[in-house]
Amino acid sequence: MKKLIFTAAVAVASTAVLADDYSIDLAHSSVHFTAGHLGFSKTIGRFNEFEGQFSDTAGSESVSITIQADSIDSNHTDRDKHLRSPDFFDVKQYPTITFTSTEFTGDTLTGELTMHGQTNTVTLDVNVIGEGEDPWGGYRKGYEATGTLVRSEWGIDYFLPGVPDEVELEIQIEGIRQ
Repeated sequence: MKKLIFTAAVAVASTAVLADDYSIDLAHSSVHFTAGHLGFSKTIGRFNEFEGQFSDTAGSESVSITIQADSIDSNHTDRDKHLRSPDFFDVKQYPTITFTSTEFTGDTLTGELTMHGQTNTVTLDVNVIGEGEDPWGGYRKGYEATGTLVRSEWGIDYFLPGVPDEVELEIQIEGIRQ
C-alpha cells in the first residue's frame, strides 16, 4: 500500500513538472493600443520590444510579460518622442511595463499591470486562436487578449480629454512550448 501511495505521489509530482510552458515567439506576437485623438480619429500604436512566457497547465495557468516602454511606435517620430517623455510614459524613469497574471478563468485573464511606476489590477478578455504542431517539430499555441485601460489610473493624465482616458489594448501572443 505504501508503494502505491508513493507511486501516485511521484506521478502527481511528475505531472506538475511536465507543465506546458511556452516562451513568446516575438516574430508572431504583438502588443497594440488604440487611443482617440480630439474626437476626430484614433491613433494606433504598438510596443516593438517585449518578452515573456506563459503556462497553460490546468490549475496553474500563468502569464508574464515585460515590455520595453521606449519601444513605443505610433508611426510618427515626433509623437513617439512625446509619448516617451514625462508627459506620458516617462521612459527614463519607468523603462518597463510589466504584466503578471493572478487568475485565468478560460475566457478572462486577470493580473497586475505595472506602468509608469504604479500597479493596478486589470482584466482582459481572452480567446484561444489555435494550437498544434508546427512544421519544424515544435508545438505552438496562440491567444488574443483585449481590454480597456484607464490611463489616469497609472498617473498618465496629460492632455485629457483631447486624448481620452480610455485606451484599448490588444495583445496577440504565439507561444512555443518548451
